[in-house]
Amino acid sequence: MSLEKLITDCKNNDAKAQEQLYRLFSAKLFSVCLKYSRNYAEAEDNLQDGFLIIFDKINQYTFKGSFEGWIKRIMVNNVLQQYRNVSFLELVNEDIIDDSEVDIDEDAISLEYLMKLIQELPDRYRLVFNLFVIDGYSHKEISELLSITTGTSKSNLSRAKMILKEKIEHYTTINNLHSAK
Repeated sequence: MSLEKLITDCKNNDAKAQEQLYRLFSAKLFSVCLKYSRNYAEAEDNLQDGFLIIFDKINQYTFKGSFEGWIKRIMVNNVLQQYRNVSFLELVNEDIIDDSEVDIDEDAISLEYLMKLIQELPDRYRLVFNLFVIDGYSHKEISELLSITTGTSKSNLSRAKMILKEKIEHYTTINNLHSAK
């Protein structure tokens, strides 16, 4: 069945088509949810809630542009909705910290461990880091999505990078000490 036919059937509330659409996109969208959620269980909840929204709004999809991009945007907005207008996103001081790059020795740290470190970041830093670095949103777009200023977005990104840099340096130092023995 073509994607267009599947979407059309979903627009007609066909339960089998909805199940097929879920199976087709759930793994990709779960990784999106996991990236922005605090933990695995929250990501599962966000995935389910996001699909309910997708099925509720699927009549708004007009077959213009990527369907996958459209549902990903809905999923990201669904997860971010729980963080909007929450005071933890506000910073008292918006001083922009020196924006240094984090050099990662790919042999020294696995992608899985790096993702674990990102997920351990405080919410405000993890959200901005993922939106900017991984998904390519601009600070202006992030400020609109999270209802924060662009300065706060830049500051949160900088702080996230600083925290990750410290954790990666600590991890590689410990590993170097163990391998030297």
